[in-house]
Amino acid sequence: MHDMLAQPIEDAAVAQAAVDPAVRRLSAARPGDAGVIVEVRAETHPGDHGVGVEELQRRLLEFGFVEGAEIEVLHEGAIRRDPIAVRIDDMRVALRRRDAEDVWVRFVTRAAGARR
Repeated sequence: MHDMLAQPIEDAAVAQAAVDPAVRRLSAARPGDAGVIVEVRAETHPGDHGVGVEELQRRLLEFGFVEGAEIEVLHEGAIRRDPIAVRIDDMRVALRRRDAEDVWVRFVTRAAGARR
Protein backbone atom coordinates (compact mmCIF):
# COMPACT_ATOMS: atom_id res chain seq x y z
CA MET A 1 0.00 0.00 0.00
CA HIS A 2 2.76 2.45 0.92
CA ASP A 3 4.56 1.70 -2.35
CA MET A 4 1.47 2.79 -4.26
CA LEU A 5 1.38 6.07 -2.37
CA ALA A 6 5.03 6.75 -3.16
CA GLN A 7 4.47 6.48 -6.92
CA PRO A 8 3.49 9.70 -8.74
CA ILE A 9 0.02 9.72 -10.18
CA GLU A 10 0.12 10.40 -13.92
CA ASP A 11 -2.99 12.23 -15.11
CA ALA A 12 -4.50 11.96 -18.58
CA ALA A 13 -3.08 15.27 -19.84
CA VAL A 14 0.49 14.40 -18.83
CA ALA A 15 0.17 10.99 -20.49
CA GLN A 16 -1.31 12.58 -23.60
CA ALA A 17 1.50 15.18 -23.70
CA ALA A 18 4.03 12.35 -23.80
CA VAL A 19 2.30 10.98 -26.91
CA ASP A 20 1.14 14.23 -28.56
CA PRO A 21 3.74 17.05 -28.59
CA ALA A 22 0.97 19.54 -29.43
CA VAL A 23 -0.40 19.13 -25.86
CA ARG A 24 1.42 21.48 -23.49
CA ARG A 25 0.79 23.55 -20.40
CA LEU A 26 -0.69 26.98 -21.08
CA SER A 27 2.19 28.47 -19.09
CA ALA A 28 4.60 27.41 -21.88
CA ALA A 29 2.65 29.22 -24.60
CA ARG A 30 3.74 32.39 -26.39
CA PRO A 31 1.61 35.18 -27.91
CA GLY A 32 -0.13 33.91 -31.04
CA ASP A 33 -0.33 30.30 -29.83
CA ALA A 34 -3.87 28.94 -30.08
CA GLY A 35 -5.61 25.67 -29.39
CA VAL A 36 -8.26 23.83 -27.40
CA ILE A 37 -8.21 23.16 -23.65
CA VAL A 38 -7.96 19.42 -22.97
CA GLU A 39 -7.77 19.45 -19.16
CA VAL A 40 -7.84 21.78 -16.16
CA ARG A 41 -6.34 20.36 -13.00
CA ALA A 42 -5.13 22.65 -10.21
CA GLU A 43 -2.54 20.57 -8.45
CA THR A 44 0.92 21.51 -9.76
CA HIS A 45 1.98 23.63 -6.76
CA PRO A 46 -0.51 23.27 -3.92
CA GLY A 47 -0.43 26.31 -1.65
CA ASP A 48 1.83 28.21 -4.04
CA HIS A 49 -1.09 30.14 -5.53
CA GLY A 50 -2.24 31.93 -2.40
CA VAL A 51 -5.45 29.86 -2.36
CA GLY A 52 -6.17 26.18 -1.94
CA VAL A 53 -6.08 23.74 -4.84
CA GLU A 54 -9.88 23.32 -4.90
CA GLU A 55 -10.40 27.10 -4.85
CA LEU A 56 -7.94 27.66 -7.72
CA GLN A 57 -9.58 24.97 -9.84
CA ARG A 58 -13.02 26.47 -9.12
CA ARG A 59 -11.80 29.94 -10.15
CA LEU A 60 -10.26 28.67 -13.39
CA LEU A 61 -13.48 26.86 -14.29
CA GLU A 62 -15.59 29.94 -13.48
CA PHE A 63 -13.36 32.08 -15.72
CA GLY A 64 -14.12 29.71 -18.61
CA PHE A 65 -11.05 27.46 -18.56
CA VAL A 66 -13.08 24.34 -19.38
CA GLU A 67 -12.33 21.33 -21.56
CA GLY A 68 -13.15 22.02 -25.20
CA ALA A 69 -12.89 25.81 -24.97
CA GLU A 70 -10.88 27.51 -27.72
CA ILE A 71 -7.98 29.54 -26.36
CA GLU A 72 -5.42 31.95 -27.81
CA VAL A 73 -2.54 33.73 -26.07
CA LEU A 74 -2.84 37.43 -26.86
CA HIS A 75 -0.14 39.12 -24.79
CA GLU A 76 2.48 38.52 -22.12
CA GLY A 77 3.87 40.91 -19.52
CA ALA A 78 7.25 42.59 -19.92
CA ILE A 79 8.68 41.36 -16.63
CA ARG A 80 9.42 37.61 -16.79
CA ARG A 81 6.60 37.28 -19.38
CA ASP A 82 4.05 37.46 -16.57
CA PRO A 83 1.02 37.76 -16.53
CA ILE A 84 -0.44 36.49 -19.79
CA ALA A 85 -3.62 37.63 -21.52
CA VAL A 86 -5.66 34.96 -23.27
CA ARG A 87 -8.85 34.82 -25.30
CA ILE A 88 -11.16 32.01 -24.20
CA ASP A 89 -13.91 31.65 -26.78
CA ASP A 90 -15.10 35.31 -26.90
CA MET A 91 -13.78 36.48 -23.53
CA ARG A 92 -10.39 37.95 -22.56
CA VAL A 93 -8.75 36.93 -19.29
CA ALA A 94 -5.37 37.71 -17.68
CA LEU A 95 -3.73 35.21 -15.36
CA ARG A 96 -0.37 34.45 -13.81
CA ARG A 97 1.84 31.86 -15.48
CA ARG A 98 1.96 29.79 -12.31
CA ASP A 99 -1.84 29.49 -12.50
CA ALA A 100 -1.62 28.75 -16.24
CA GLU A 101 0.52 25.67 -15.42
CA ASP A 102 -2.68 23.91 -14.43
CA VAL A 103 -4.29 24.28 -17.86
CA TRP A 104 -3.35 21.73 -20.56
CA VAL A 105 -3.94 22.79 -24.17
CA ARG A 106 -3.69 21.03 -27.55
CA PHE A 107 -2.10 23.75 -29.64
CA VAL A 108 -2.75 24.00 -33.38
CA THR A 109 -0.65 25.55 -36.10
CA ARG A 110 -2.32 28.54 -37.69
CA ALA A 111 -1.94 29.77 -41.22
CA ALA A 112 -0.02 33.05 -41.49
CA GLY A 113 -2.29 36.04 -40.93
CA ALA A 114 -5.26 33.95 -39.75
CA ARG A 115 -7.13 35.67 -36.90
CA ARG A 116 -10.49 35.11 -35.25
